[in-house]
This record gives sequence, structure tokens and C-alpha cells, in this order.
Amino acid sequence: MKTETQNNPLDVNMARRSFLRYAGAGVAGVGLLTAASCHKDKIVTNTGIDIGSGDFGILNFAYALEQLEAAFYVQVIASPYSGITVNEQSRLTDIRDHEVCHREFFKAALATNAIVGLTPDFSSINFSDRTSVLNAAKAFEDTGVTAYNGSGYLIQSSAYLGLAGKIVSVEARHASYIRDLISPGSFADSTVLDANAMDQPKTIAQVLPIANGFLKTKVSASNYGYVAS
Repeated sequence: MKTETQNNPLDVNMARRSFLRYAGAGVAGVGLLTAASCHKDKIVTNTGIDIGSGDFGILNFAYALEQLEAAFYVQVIASPYSGITVNEQSRLTDIRDHEVCHREFFKAALATNAIVGLTPDFSSINFSDRTSVLNAAKAFEDTGVTAYNGSGYLIQSSAYLGLAGKIVSVEARHASYIRDLISPGSFADSTVLDANAMDQPKTIAQVLPIANGFLKTKVSASNYGYVAS
């Protein structure tokens, strides 16, 4: 079986180059990163880490979620649940690779502004049981989509906003697949869409308590109304 690194189509340097290209290559891209560095105020505390503020705060929020999702799917593929089909293993491997790619992309883009690597706590998940794994995957994916939709408006840079939009659309594809594995036809039901057929957003303060339930390293967002206890 391939390792996580071997399955990752982007190394750190490639992810950083890709980010600069999408953000407006060359001097413009570097200027964007430098200008945003004034928000390099992430804070390490005795109970965890704070994401900081500004655009880098939002990117660190996304980076924290992508770290969690990547770690989860790496474990899913490392120890597949009982009865997993060939198709399920193939698709879940694809999702793992996507999430690892997203994690490395944010890490490279944030560079020295990135929060530390987080330690997951998956003790509540039975990785040998299909129902336990898929319900956890559903929680991660649905939460991820609502998180991007709920924090996107806070992003000031159009380049960052465009990148977030590209990633949330992939997360929504993941969510739809996982939902249909659990209950065919539930890919876009009323539990995730509002009356106008739009995804329901969640604020950073609503999302982090959910994420922290699966993290040993707790994440706070004091500038956005949430401090981990």
C-alpha cells in the first residue's frame, strides 16, 4: 500500500507555487502574501492555539479543518472498515488524496503564518465499522461545507476568496458521495439545504467546538467569538 506522501500529488513546494499562480503569479502574488503578514498574530496558549485574525486567520481556520479531515481519511484507508467494497475503497482513497492536497496547499500558502500541526483524537470512531466511519465522514464533510460557506464573507482578498470557492466545491462533492453511501438520494436533502436550496452556513464559533471534539490540540478563534475551554 502506498504511503500518504506517495499518494500526495502536490509536495509543499508545488502547493506554494500553485497558490502563487492562482493568487496572481510573480510579484503580485508575493506582494499579496507580504501585505497580509501584518495579521500574523496566531497565539499559542496552554490549552491550544488561536487562528489569529484577518485573511490569514480565516486561512488558518480552513487549514485546521483540512488537517483534521486529512488525518481522518488517512486512517480510514490505512485500516479499511469491514466489508468495504472495491468502489468504496477507491473513492475514499480519492477523497483522502484530495484532503491531503488541501492540507498541504494551505500549509504552503500560509508558510510561516501557519498554525502548528494539530493532533487528532479519533477515539470515538470505530474504524473497523462502516456505519461509524461513514457517519464520522458525513459529520466532517457537512461541517466543512458549512464552515467555508459561513466564513467566506470574512475574506478580504479576492484571490483567497476564489481559492476557497474552488475548495468548498470539492468538499461538497465529497459530502454528497458520503451521504449517498449512507442513504441513497440524500446527497442534498433538507438537513443541509435551506428553503431556497442553498447550503446552510455555520460561523467559526459554531464550527470549532465540533472540530475540537476530534482534536487533542484545541483550536480557538478569539477574534471570531470562540475560545476553546
